[in-house]
Amino acid sequence: MKVVILAGGLGTRISEESHLKPKPMIEIGEEPILWHIMKHYSHYGFNDFIICLGYKSFVVKDYFANYYLHTSDVTFDIGNNTVEYLKNQHEPWKVTLAETGLNTMTGGRILRVRDYIGDETFMLTYGDGVSDVNLDELLKFHKSHGKIGTLTAVSAVQRFGVLGIEGNVVSQFREKKDDDSSTINGGFMVMEPEIFNYLKDDSTVFENEPLETLSKEGQLMAYRHSGFWQCMDTQRDKKNLEALWESGKAPWKTW
Repeated sequence: MKVVILAGGLGTRISEESHLKPKPMIEIGEEPILWHIMKHYSHYGFNDFIICLGYKSFVVKDYFANYYLHTSDVTFDIGNNTVEYLKNQHEPWKVTLAETGLNTMTGGRILRVRDYIGDETFMLTYGDGVSDVNLDELLKFHKSHGKIGTLTAVSAVQRFGVLGIEGNVVSQFREKKDDDSSTINGGFMVMEPEIFNYLKDDSTVFENEPLETLSKEGQLMAYRHSGFWQCMDTQRDKKNLEALWESGKAPWKTW
């Protein structure tokens, strides 16, 4: 089964680093968050990736073009103009890098890779979020209900202090608690090929009309995930993820 990863956005809210590279290529530890996502899918046996590129796509292409070089010990015999790779870390990945346009919206990016996906069920996620979601259970749930789409529903913890307001009077102010959260689409989706009937052109925002229409038609199901999930939307998110990785206890490290 193919895994489509949306990796073409501008990443403006983490512009401290995204002015140099696309957000999915910002590192956690020594590897881009895109690598972390792919390692999680690969752990469950999903190794055929289609990555939708846009902003600074050459950075992603350079990374995979030189992946073998970066992950191996190498002997360069300059005199004989030869290269010998030693102790290479092999990944069983097939990676299709698709130019889906600089300003194309998420739905348009998915539509542009239709020919690479074919007429089959596929995985779909964003290139900036990591999780320990059980992908086998996710797929099992998707197959059980027979609908067009399944998304992974996660709880997003409130970042800021909470106000209680009565009329215009602030009756309560307190710091956030762990249970101050809302349920959101965490990515890690499964889609049937019928989803392409809901995608019009490059201007289609996947999270707007397509998902809203699926919801109204009863064709969108939620797989509830109560474990770890975190997107890397800001520099603060990056620092939190890096701290978890450096602790040796990163919850999303399933491999």
